[in-house]
Amino acid sequence: MCIFCKIVNGEIPSNKVLENDNFLAFHDLNPKAPAHILTIPKVHVDSFNELTPETMAGMTTFIQEVAETVGIKESGYRVITNVGDNGGQEVKHLHFHVLGGTKLKWGHEADANSADFI
Repeated sequence: MCIFCKIVNGEIPSNKVLENDNFLAFHDLNPKAPAHILTIPKVHVDSFNELTPETMAGMTTFIQEVAETVGIKESGYRVITNVGDNGGQEVKHLHFHVLGGTKLKWGHEADANSADFI
């Protein structure tokens, strides 16, 4: 079982932001922006390549609710998903990074120092 499935099942704690029957959002442990939220489907989906249009429709609405909940809807935010090894996907469970709370630079966010945002 993957780490995100364990979070969904309550086996691993998370700093939850929002949750409904199908999706969960929680703070990233290594933030790259003042707001860095991971949004996941509760059902295991390996990556964006396996995502159905129906799940994506629900995820879209959920991500918009997350942005409003954390106060970045009006100021702006970025939504990122990584697919596969070459795309930088580290956890093989579909997840979207929702980043905001500051003027985001364009570049490889993995190089950002999370201490700059805390």
